[in-house]
Amino acid sequence: MTTHTALPPERFEADRPHLRAVAYRMLGSLSEAEDAVQETWLRATRADVGDVENLSGWLTTVVGRVCLNMLRSRRTRPEVPLDAQVTEPAVATAEGGDPEEEALLADSVGVALLVVLDTLAPAERLAFVLHDLFAVPFDTIAPMIERTPATTRQLASRARRRVRGGAPGTPGGTGTPDTVSPGTAAPAAAADRARQRRVADAFLAATRGGDFEALLALLHPDVVLTADRFVVPTSEPVTVSGARPVAEGAMAATGRARFTGLALLDGRVGLAMAPHGRLRLVLLFTIAEGGITRIDVVADRGRLDGIEVAVLDTIGAEQVGAGPVGTAPVGADD
Repeated sequence: MTTHTALPPERFEADRPHLRAVAYRMLGSLSEAEDAVQETWLRATRADVGDVENLSGWLTTVVGRVCLNMLRSRRTRPEVPLDAQVTEPAVATAEGGDPEEEALLADSVGVALLVVLDTLAPAERLAFVLHDLFAVPFDTIAPMIERTPATTRQLASRARRRVRGGAPGTPGGTGTPDTVSPGTAAPAAAADRARQRRVADAFLAATRGGDFEALLALLHPDVVLTADRFVVPTSEPVTVSGARPVAEGAMAATGRARFTGLALLDGRVGLAMAPHGRLRLVLLFTIAEGGITRIDVVADRGRLDGIEVAVLDTIGAEQVGAGPVGTAPVGADD
């Protein structure tokens, strides 16, 4: 008579934070990630783990399969008016989670990364997330997506280029010339990128913190803000001129700032708002010596789909919180 070795509940609980981290990066939604972890537990309770040498690795593959199935069965979500997406009650109701916790989690992972991951095919997303963010070998991932290890490596490489800002097939994954990393870019381009980042970061911090004076200091006196008709929404696009009116408008959008992060937008540093990992709005900045001279707020789906979104930094272990199975830096091909 064979003996069934069950997974002890306390052993699963020890891995729960790690499994939640994997699921969130796979799905981009905290409530869906929790559902995936719960399904992983149900599957684990039915399995015989007596011969499993690496329980953390095994659980990672189980939650990966669960998330892959969820991605494949996910239907296109109907567009929701932008205001409804970012108000706290609507977010909590729509996703069944804590909007504040979701915002903090998105911030820790990186809004831009979640946006790029949302554009990937399910198999690409699984290959990239498990290998590049959680150091799962391609030999382990390949059977999950019914591909060879070599093909799985190619899927992860293609996803990696998207994360860096390069179109599929671009050898360096650099996309436009303006997206070359500071280490290889001309000094002037690197300095300009650093200035863009400082300004965008300061703008976001001031908006989140409700610091009107700090925001005002970033704006050129004659700054112009344009917002398409899908931002508010309104029947016509909106144009606001002058530092004080623009700053006052930004103060009224602090709720949106919680789901906003820095991103490369067509090779320049801007801000992307993406509740639950779905891109809804971007802010494009024009910067001169006197401060921000122009802000273009875009929520039109047609225009958003035409903007290449990429991640600013190489993703390190300290950013992704890989948990017990470790991490691999973006760009690792082993």
